[in-house]
Parts: sequence; structure tokens; C-alpha cells
Amino acid sequence: MKTCDVLIVGAGIIGLSIAWQLRRRSHLRIVVCDRGPGVGAGSTGASSAICRYRYSADNMVQLARDGIGVYQQWNAYLGQTDTRAIFQRDGVLWMPGEDAGWAEREHTRLSALGVRTRMLSDRDLQTMFPALNPCPLCPDLATAEAHDCKAGNRHLLETDGGWMDPVSAAQDTADALRRAGVGLHYNTEVTSIRSQGGRVTGVTLGDDENIDTDLVINAAGPWCNAVYRAADVEAPMQMDPVRIQVVHLDRPKSLAGKLPVTVDMAAGMYFRTQNRGQQLLVSSVREEDERETVDNPDDFLTVADDRFRAEKVHLLQHRLRGFSVDGNVRDYCGLYTVNQVDVHPVVGPWALDGFWVANGFSGHGFKLAPAIGALVARALVGSCGDFDCAMDPAYLSPDREPIRADSRSVLA
Repeated sequence: MKTCDVLIVGAGIIGLSIAWQLRRRSHLRIVVCDRGPGVGAGSTGASSAICRYRYSADNMVQLARDGIGVYQQWNAYLGQTDTRAIFQRDGVLWMPGEDAGWAEREHTRLSALGVRTRMLSDRDLQTMFPALNPCPLCPDLATAEAHDCKAGNRHLLETDGGWMDPVSAAQDTADALRRAGVGLHYNTEVTSIRSQGGRVTGVTLGDDENIDTDLVINAAGPWCNAVYRAADVEAPMQMDPVRIQVVHLDRPKSLAGKLPVTVDMAAGMYFRTQNRGQQLLVSSVREEDERETVDNPDDFLTVADDRFRAEKVHLLQHRLRGFSVDGNVRDYCGLYTVNQVDVHPVVGPWALDGFWVANGFSGHGFKLAPAIGALVARALVGSCGDFDCAMDPAYLSPDREPIRADSRSVLA
């Protein structure tokens, strides 16, 4: 590890995807360093890994389409047949609450962008997913007072959406990189990024070892600000690690039929199954639940708040017919790295010649990762014809104007 062509800081799904997309189209000497102890130790391991297409901006829809398309052809992408991760094409259901025209508007827009969707009536919903209550109202979280459920709304189903186990996907990518001769180094912190005359010349590691390189990519997720400090440059936009709470519980045997990944916009939550359909995972899509910034990403509360757990159980009782709590309600917390300017990632060269960044994914990182890897690799070494990304890289450039979105939450 004395010299390399590219050094990537961060071995989460973003850093690994950049490394693999570079390896697929070049013979560059690539090194990946991560301060964590192993695969999935950071944000990737805590990701819900939901692969949905719908974004406010058409460019982001296209980016999600390219990223999810890779997961759907995972073995071919990695060039191996013994992968751990399997794309779960459960569909992604959007329940828009009382906005009666939302589903039709988004169906028209997404269809024009090449995303397969279906509009569902309440009757369609009952036929396909009998456990779901189509009511567009949100339960009263202050008093828990019951309401009379309404009917007659329209819902939107992304038929090709779903989810994938994030740690398995990261491990698969790491295995492919090792087979291809890429160096992966855990428990390895980059403490300084050396430069001369405005150009990157190398890095210094925590054990004072020096590596000479003229290209460093900051893909360090919640630790990205430490990498900016190591390079002695300011971040292009404010990046804050934010604590995100997730609840999971056993699926009650009384819950009938198939369940899609569900985005309940009225209730401000999403949920999906996991563990071969035997468990439910649920979290928030509300902006107010993405405001708890963390000073030190190595030291934050990793269990959910009692109120958060209770609210999610109450909301599930409204949305799912036959729902009851069978066993313990469990929980964990992970970190989004939120771009506080426009909740979209920054990707591209920044501040120094040879210093690239891929930060601020604000909860979108997993589904976009293969496309982000392609975006960076295409800019650095050219296209390769398959598993590429067609989006103009200037859209996510670190020096762009802020992107406008319908929401500042993970639904942006």
C-alpha cells in the first residue's frame, strides 16, 4: 500500500460501488480504506435498503432506475453466481392520503420516465393486499381517538420496486473487489490528505503510513466531514450525520396475504417485510424525524425512543387489518448523512485537483449506489456499455444550485 491510482475513503455501499464500477472498466490500482471494523459497520448496515423509483425530480427518478436495475441483475453485474443478496421484488405501494389526484399525476410522470406503475382503487388494493386498510386518514397520535375510516382513494404501485439486504449486497461487492485484486482495508483511518500546488499527492493513515496517489474519493458517509478536514477544505454544502430510528417486530400470523413495501404518506411512515416475510420493519418519512444531528458518528444513541416505538405500533394497527403485537417490539438506530441545503447528494470533483466527493445522500444512498458508482467511473475513465448511468453528472455537482424538491425528508 505505498502507491495507488485511486484511494477511496469509505467502504460502505457507495465507496464499494465506486470501486467496482472503476474496476469493471479499468486496470487502475484501487485501494479502499475504512475506519470501521468490517462490512456494513456504518450507515449501510442500518439501511432499510428500499428500492423505490419515485422522486420529486425526474433526474433522480432516472438515477434510481439505473441503480435498481443493477440490483435486479446482481449476479451479472458482479460476474459471479454465488452472491448472498437477492432482490426482493415486492413492489412499492404509495398511499398518498387525501390527495385524490396524486396517484394519477405520478403514474403519468413515472410512466413517461420508463418506470412501470399501476394505479389501484381501494377494491384493487383489497384484492392484491387484503391486509391493507385503504383509509386515507391518519390516526390521532395525540389522543389515540378512533375515527371512521374513509374509502374511495387511489393508490400507486411501483411494480418493479422492492428491497435488498444491504449487508449482503455490500459483502457481495467486497468479495468481487477482492477477487479482482482491489485492496480493502478496515480499521484504517485516513488522517491527512496531502496536496501540493492545489493537487492531491497522497494520504497519511492513522499509523503514519503514507500512500502516494493523485486521486482521493471521499465516500465516508457520516464521517465525511473528518475527510474534508483531513484535506483542509470546506465541504461544498453542510453535511450532518442524523440519527434515524427503525422498529422491527414479528409479523402476526393473523396478518393475511402478501405485503408490498408501503409508503403511508398520511401516517408519515414506511414499512416492509423481512426475514422471509416473518418480520415487519417500520420507520418514518417525516421531516421532523430527520432533525436529530449527531456530533460524533462514533457515539450516538442506537436504540429508539419509547414514543417513536409506540407511535409506529399505533399506526400499524390502523393500516394493517389483523395486526397485533406478537412478541417483543425491537429497534435500532442508524445514521443518514443529510445535505442540509437540498437533501440531495453531492458527487464530483471539489476544491483540489484529484479530490472527489460522494456525500450527503440523505437516506437515498443504497438504491442509488450502483448508479453513483457508474456516474463517477464514467467521468473518470469513460463508459463501459452496460450497467452505466445516463444522467448528466453536473446535476449533482458540488458547486450546483440547490435542487428543488417536494419534501425535505427522505421522500425528496
